Amino acid sequence: MAKPYRIPDYRKLYPEASEEVIAVLKTTERKMQYQEYDLKAEQAIVDQDGQTVTFIPSREDSYKRLLEQDVYFVETTDSMEETAIRNIQSQQLHKALSLLTDDERDLIEQLFFEERTERDLAVEYGLSQRGINKRKQRILKHLRELLKKI
Repeated sequence: MAKPYRIPDYRKLYPEASEEVIAVLKTTERKMQYQEYDLKAEQAIVDQDGQTVTFIPSREDSYKRLLEQDVYFVETTDSMEETAIRNIQSQQLHKALSLLTDDERDLIEQLFFEERTERDLAVEYGLSQRGINKRKQRILKHLRELLKKI
């Protein structure tokens, strides 16, 4: 593992190695230092003329350091309760969909699962877009009533 800002004397460690190998070892060591220390360390730049000190924050932070600075992350996964509720609602919806007539189920499947537009379906069924919309609203109202009963 790299030690901060200290490149070992590879000539002493590997006396039989060629200059090419020594150069690669030094380059690799410097890259390791850059990744392990330079990216994670803050830097202070002192301007002697202006008598100012500028701090440049690290470009990479560890989770531990962020917690020390009271930086917290929002949990993006759902809780077990939310997952269970969503599963129950999904089961109820599938049960209610199965209680619809074939024509009603077909319209809902095309609008919501196949993401077809009301206008497309109106052309296919030979109806107006408003007629498809009214059918959809009637079916959704019927679904809500079925869900209340389930």
